[in-house]
Amino acid sequence: MKCALITGGSRGIGKAICIQLAKDTDYHILINYNSNENAAKDTLKEVEAAGNTGEIIAFNVSDAEQVKSQLDTWQDNNPDALIEVVINNAGITKDGLFMWMPKEDWQNVIDTSLNGFFNVTNHLIQKMLRNRYGRIINIASVSGVKGTAGQTNYSAAKGALVAVTKALAQEVAKRNITVNAVAPGFIKSEMTMDLDEKELKKLVPANRFGEAQEVADLVSFLVSNKASYITGEVININGGIYS
Repeated sequence: MKCALITGGSRGIGKAICIQLAKDTDYHILINYNSNENAAKDTLKEVEAAGNTGEIIAFNVSDAEQVKSQLDTWQDNNPDALIEVVINNAGITKDGLFMWMPKEDWQNVIDTSLNGFFNVTNHLIQKMLRNRYGRIINIASVSGVKGTAGQTNYSAAKGALVAVTKALAQEVAKRNITVNAVAPGFIKSEMTMDLDEKELKKLVPANRFGEAQEVADLVSFLVSNKASYITGEVININGGIYS
């Protein structure tokens, strides 16, 4: 059984990716969630409605021990299964001006968006290397490419993801493992629900927020064989916001 693991897969962009991969691939879809089990179950229903198989797997990506124990338990229960695709999508925001930012708001965002990448990918990559195949896709952000005021912590975490994508890609390319990042701009989701869309879309040359589905389509392409010569790349999907 070949599998694709999507962290933070229960809602928003993660959910859209789970459903699109269910439609476009034969992968068994592993839907990771941290707190909202009902949302994860809804995503699983849609994966199955798309004609594919899947299951939900609960862990907090920022908790290295929990990641290890949950993935090891899952592997023990599925000895023949192989996770070939990892989509590092889990992330949180704790926005605020840097001068007033509490240390925990800095730390929590880094722990989830950056250390979460390490905890999940580092645990799974040896098997990919032995198997000589893999697709690792990191969901970065326009904040990590050009920086966003009020998001120094999020920009730091996502900017680091961009850098790690480029470095890791060079280490594993010989083993037929690609590592790419996708950097969305303003995408309609729970994360952007509180933003003033009417005002902010004026900053976007395309004059609108993007859809989670548009990001999912791009990720699905990067997972496919059509993208096998693309690695270490950061693909912006932001309606034209460039610094």
